[in-house]
Amino acid sequence: MTIDRLPSLTTWAAGPRASRRAMLATLAATPAIPALAQFRVEVTGVGLTQLPIAIAPFKAEGSAPQKISAIIQADLERSGQFRSVDASSMALDETSRPDVAQWRQKGADSLATGSVTRLADGRWDVRFRLWDVVKSQDLGGQGFAVTTGDLRLVAHRIADYIYEKLTGEKGIFSTRIAYVTKSGAHYRLWIADADGENSQSALSSPEPIISPAWAPNGTQLAYVSFESRKPVVYVHDVASGHRRLLANFRGSNSAPAWSPDGSRLAVTLSRDGGSQLYLLNAQGGEPRRLMQSSGIDTEPCFSSDGRTIYFVSDRGGAPQVYKVSSSGGSAERVTFTGTYNISPAISPDGKWLAYVSRVGGGFKLQVMDLAIGTVNSVTDTNADESPSFAPNSRLIVYATIQGGREALMTTTLDGKIKARLAGAGGDIREPDWGPFQKQ
Repeated sequence: MTIDRLPSLTTWAAGPRASRRAMLATLAATPAIPALAQFRVEVTGVGLTQLPIAIAPFKAEGSAPQKISAIIQADLERSGQFRSVDASSMALDETSRPDVAQWRQKGADSLATGSVTRLADGRWDVRFRLWDVVKSQDLGGQGFAVTTGDLRLVAHRIADYIYEKLTGEKGIFSTRIAYVTKSGAHYRLWIADADGENSQSALSSPEPIISPAWAPNGTQLAYVSFESRKPVVYVHDVASGHRRLLANFRGSNSAPAWSPDGSRLAVTLSRDGGSQLYLLNAQGGEPRRLMQSSGIDTEPCFSSDGRTIYFVSDRGGAPQVYKVSSSGGSAERVTFTGTYNISPAISPDGKWLAYVSRVGGGFKLQVMDLAIGTVNSVTDTNADESPSFAPNSRLIVYATIQGGREALMTTTLDGKIKARLAGAGGDIREPDWGPFQKQ
């Protein structure tokens, strides 16, 4: 992941290489990857309160190309809410009545069991059941008949079921992420499962692709492409691969951000001189300027209720995060810790602001409690960029360099549990976490 340094916004817009951090560095100064690139999940850290759970190997899962129980376990561990209890020697399926005293002795509060069976038509029958070991209570289960290609999705949905039953909140394991890779002089836009696996190439280009942003309905992505030798905003239909041009005005068109209802996008345009914020109907048309500013305003993101837009501006001399009403008006500064703060992201529950701060020459992910204004640095890396919240507001995905390697990472809001999704090669940039999937 290369940190570019370019002398002006005009140079950034026209240059052969571009990243969001490259453009924002301006504020302070005034061969293709193979499809289905695989990731390895590495979970580190210990939370203060984690629910001990045992995931028994599913009966006959060894006959399937995906080990369902291992995917479920990795999902739950990555959430930071669960601690795994060893169940590797146990042979149980969804019809088994577990010896709860034995599982209590092992330290488990809950237990998941299941089975995988190949059907005559080639599909897989996957079933599971969840037990509350402490109360000796059956918490229900489900069954799925799916193709081989959907086995990972089924595992994620089982993890979602377990997460919601035991925490009372929706799980995010069956959601998706989008991100960009650069390999040599080639760029790709990828869509992957929330654990980084099962990645599919949505777009390939010899010119930069930046700023992917999921629509609230999860069916479209907005992004910026330089294939016209200038930044232009497209909207891409994920299922069909069809796309449409959204913003191609004079000058640069960048940083698209969807409103929560999907009816509008905030974008940064230089059509009238300088880089300013505009609102644009999701179907296109004439943009409406949000406010007048003598500085560079960019990187907008909507609050969860759609009433406020957070953004980055150098109007005070150095880049900081500000907010303004989505109907326009005066901007209010939000970040005061540090002299260089960029890349704001608001949690869907409206409680948290994630952003990147320059600290001692590095870039570090920060999380602010919006109610009281406290700020915590949650990483030990120095090249963090592009934070994006999970739709349940419990995790943040971001790009960084760890151990000299580019990586996508997730972290809990307190920074105690991190998971590395290590890419196969090339720069990994600008992840965006998609919304809840419709079942």
